[in-house]
Amino acid sequence: MPPEEQALRLAEALLFASDRPVATARLAAALGEEGDAAAVLSALRDRYAGRGVEVVEVAGGWAFRTAPDLAPALTRVIEVPKRLPRAAMEALAAIAWRQPVTRAEIEDLRGASLSQNSLDALLEAGLIAPRGRKESPGRPVLWGTTPRFLEQFGLRSLAELPRQEDLLAPENAGSAPLGPPPA
Repeated sequence: MPPEEQALRLAEALLFASDRPVATARLAAALGEEGDAAAVLSALRDRYAGRGVEVVEVAGGWAFRTAPDLAPALTRVIEVPKRLPRAAMEALAAIAWRQPVTRAEIEDLRGASLSQNSLDALLEAGLIAPRGRKESPGRPVLWGTTPRFLEQFGLRSLAELPRQEDLLAPENAGSAPLGPPPA
């Protein structure tokens, strides 16, 4: 078997077996000096283009994902994960855009208190994690998103998040996003 084909097979097996996106550096280590990880990933993407699964860059690595055009058909036969409550989603948005943030800062941004159940739901889903403590009285926990957050939302990095200003309707363009309603 040609070395190029062996490298493709190794990359394919690594992506398939991994429960997380595989970083290019990790593939390069697996390939050793004989393989060019970027070229192998490009060839693997080409090989899977137009198939039921595709090789995509997500959360700082590479993974197999269902072809986007097949997703609607799969939602009829695959169990859909439990949806997060609105308060948890609002907290997740605040964390994603302003991280690292404390619980009090999340509450200020939302304009409402945040229950421990909402934080627990985000932690249980693996979407957020503690990122240290703030150097202020009480040393509150700082929260940030995880690689699982990027995977869940199909993002390569946080830089791909839409800007908050772009999400506001034109009539709200002057108001502060994620903050309490104007008095």
